[in-house]
Amino acid sequence: MLDLANPHHLLVALLMFAGLCFDVIGCVGLVRLPDVYNRLQAGTKCVTLGTFLILLGVILRYGLGAIGVKAVVCLFFVAVTSPTAAHAIARAAHRAGFGLWSGSVCDRYAEDGQGRRGPGSREVAP
Repeated sequence: MLDLANPHHLLVALLMFAGLCFDVIGCVGLVRLPDVYNRLQAGTKCVTLGTFLILLGVILRYGLGAIGVKAVVCLFFVAVTSPTAAHAIARAAHRAGFGLWSGSVCDRYAEDGQGRRGPGSREVAP
C-alpha cells in the first residue's frame, strides 16, 4: 500500500501517474492523428516514455528484487524494440504506398530514393 505522506511513496505515485498520463496521450494520438506516420509517432514516443516512467516507479517501489529486475529487463526491451518496430512499420507503410498527410512538410524516404518500388521490382531492401 502506498502511503502518500511518505516522500518516497509520493515520488513513486507521481512517476506512475505521469507514465499513465503519457500512455493515455499516446492512445488518444492513435485515434486522433491523421495518418499512419503521425500515429506511429504517438504510439512510440508517448507510450515508450509512459512505460519507462511506470517501470521506474516499479523499480523505486520494489527495489532491485525479483520484481525490480524484471522491470529493468522490460525497460531494456522496450528501449530496443519500440523504435525498431516503429521504423520498420513506417518504412513498410511507405513502401506499400500509404500516403502522407496533406499537411506533411517533407518525405525523406522519397528524397533518398527509398520510396515505393514498382510492381515488377525485384530489389531486396537493405
